[in-house]
Amino acid sequence: MSEEISRLPPRVQERLLRLQQLQQTLQSILVQKQQVELELTEIEQASSELQKLADDAVIYKSVGSLLVKSEKNKVTSDLNDRKELLNMRASVLGKQEERLRGQLKDLQTKLQQDLSQVSPSLP
Repeated sequence: MSEEISRLPPRVQERLLRLQQLQQTLQSILVQKQQVELELTEIEQASSELQKLADDAVIYKSVGSLLVKSEKNKVTSDLNDRKELLNMRASVLGKQEERLRGQLKDLQTKLQQDLSQVSPSLP
């Protein structure tokens, strides 16, 4: 397979390499986006449970490997801040995903054109 690739014109080889790089970058973006969405779901669940508690309820929050006593309003505020940050991050990742998908589509089209011109000349 790599022998076949080495017979391709340099421009086509560069585009194939670029295509692989874009695919890897897109995969990384999708993994990050999934992690952000998972954390947002956890925050929603935690916020929902907090709303059910009385304002003077004893609450512990995780700090590293410790559980630390905290106040409901402080934990709620922290969760809301984290949620806002994650929503912005999800938005940025979504825009990056959209841009990368467009670049991939354009590059695939160019490669198909290049390969259709090169294919007849390959033995």
